[in-house]
Amino acid sequence: MNVQIILNEDVPNLGRTGDVVKVRAGFARNYLLPRALAVEANPRNMRAFEHQKRSAMLKRERQKNLSTSLKEKLEAIVLEIKARAGEEGKLFGSVTNIDIERALRGRGFDLERRKIILPEPIKALGEFAVPIKLDAEVEAILKLQVAAE
Repeated sequence: MNVQIILNEDVPNLGRTGDVVKVRAGFARNYLLPRALAVEANPRNMRAFEHQKRSAMLKRERQKNLSTSLKEKLEAIVLEIKARAGEEGKLFGSVTNIDIERALRGRGFDLERRKIILPEPIKALGEFAVPIKLDAEVEAILKLQVAAE
């Protein structure tokens, strides 16, 4: 006998979060329900899930709007970092995402350094384009100017 359930989490080879699927009663009773991977698909749980889905969608939309406005502000500035450099324009150290985070914090932007995508530290003077992952769908390109002290 099959039962309908709503998945709370992604289950490999079965479905993604929020899917309503039919599974064997034993699989639901012995595996999915005790581990809180799913709930029974009765009318009450369906209504509660639809409400959660709507509120999550609104929250995601608000977050995306905030990220988009932050992207516009970040792309409008040119961030300048001063570092000690040698004769040929090579730095005596490197500029990392931590340095960029500190410089952004000094300009009034509060970002996590994990969002600053720097494949390798910057070791030369010049202008660089640094991608910053603000949201799942929003990525800003920061103009970074590394100058000698």
